[in-house]
Amino acid sequence: MSTLLHLDASARRASLSRELSAAWARSWEGDYLYRDLAADPVPHIGEAWTELCDYVMAHEITDIARYGEAAVTPARKEAWAIVEPLLDEVVRADVVLIGTPMYNYSIPSALKAWLDQITFPRMSLAPRKFVVTSARGGAYGPGTPKEPFDHQERYLRDFFSGHFAVDDVTFVHAELANARIDPLLAHRLADHEASLRAAREQVNR
Repeated sequence: MSTLLHLDASARRASLSRELSAAWARSWEGDYLYRDLAADPVPHIGEAWTELCDYVMAHEITDIARYGEAAVTPARKEAWAIVEPLLDEVVRADVVLIGTPMYNYSIPSALKAWLDQITFPRMSLAPRKFVVTSARGGAYGPGTPKEPFDHQERYLRDFFSGHFAVDDVTFVHAELANARIDPLLAHRLADHEASLRAAREQVNR
């Protein structure tokens, strides 16, 4: 049976990215794993993690099942105790679903910490599929003035492709969310509502 790993990264409990990821997950038929990266943050990597990474690189280990061989000191074993369950979830998953907002043109530090912990040199997560549901305060789509500032989708696409060898990635964006509260964006409320409707239709597939 196929497995879905569902992650949420928004600091808001009632966020649009959470709403969209939950809607996508509702239609999943199979095993289901969930992790709330905001409510239960993954620690940032430390020096012992870098030693794990160096060992894997130096010994040309590409088999994820062998990464634990690097945990040969007390500090590395402590670091591996954090990494191992996170990696196990990813390895079990056929699809990884990530609900994330755009924060300051990029991704939340909670999501970045998770990515850092599970990423090792020359690893491959293909043929897994990644789905990202996101909410952005402004408009960053193709042809918009702020398109060059989109370091959320661009970063994640590059990360999945460059680090994980995964190109099967779907993005669902609800844009202009700040039009709900920012007087300077009030004139774009209809555009936000249209973007949100389209995103909801996409996830309620």
